[in-house]
Amino acid sequence: MELLDYLSEQYYNGNPVVSDAEFDILCSAYNYMRVGHTVTDGVPHFIRMYSLQKVFTDKEVSDFSEGRVVVKTPKLDGAAVSLLYGGGKLLLALTRGDGNMGREVTDKFLYLVPQCISAYTQKLVQITGEVVAPKEIPNSRNFAAGSLNLKDVNEFHNRPLTFVAYDFQTEGEPKTETYTETLNLLEELGFQSVQGEGLEDEFPTDGDVFRVDSNTLYDNMGFTAHHPKGSVARKELKEGVLSRLLDVVWQVGKSGVVSPVAILEPVNINDATVSRATLHNIQYIRALNLEIGCQVEVIRSGEIIPRIVRRVD
Repeated sequence: MELLDYLSEQYYNGNPVVSDAEFDILCSAYNYMRVGHTVTDGVPHFIRMYSLQKVFTDKEVSDFSEGRVVVKTPKLDGAAVSLLYGGGKLLLALTRGDGNMGREVTDKFLYLVPQCISAYTQKLVQITGEVVAPKEIPNSRNFAAGSLNLKDVNEFHNRPLTFVAYDFQTEGEPKTETYTETLNLLEELGFQSVQGEGLEDEFPTDGDVFRVDSNTLYDNMGFTAHHPKGSVARKELKEGVLSRLLDVVWQVGKSGVVSPVAILEPVNINDATVSRATLHNIQYIRALNLEIGCQVEVIRSGEIIPRIVRRVD
């Protein structure tokens, strides 16, 4: 598996990510022998972190929930992180990244989460959750995500951040029969979970998550390349702000892809001045029938990325 390939290479090249004893625990758990795999873009997650399918109406939620026991939890708006425990000890903390690989931030979690889960010393366990900041902090989502990029670990520890867990995973059979039991287990292990009371009052949210309660059904429903079929995120279609399209310029992204960007009359959206917005591709421009000088409605997708959603005039 990719995670052990990465740890193996670092271990044998004299740059261990985990200690000798911790590496031995991982190798023993999976009878691991391979050495030599190269990873350059981050550290693989033990279990992939998927995105969620978004729905925007009560009917879509009703259709998803029909005939199933479903658990509703708040969709916290922060920075997703995975925690890997082996031998009952915290081994790695990774940012979500692209869901397959993330950036290591273990040193930032030495005081933020339990360092040991002693009841699980014989298995590798991945606990996923969200790092969030109090909603009274301006741009609290950016504050939480930006904190993971801090070079000064002490500054990170001094910030008012909380890790709220939403899943407990091991390879093979589900550890608990229901998602409700999973959340209870996380709390028994010392984590704050997404079923806690008052989370919406304390931290920013971006809708609600609806997940089938049966873990067996959840696994049997399967996954797309993007999201699990056993859960959805209910989000509100936010009313945008009117602006005018002044120009379209083309920019080259880090991957070399050329994409169009709208130049707008500056407008204020959620205390941020917006003068540019993504247009994705030429098909998106044609679909919205955009022309230079037309009036457009602009939102900040995820409270971060400005996006034109429709032509108004």
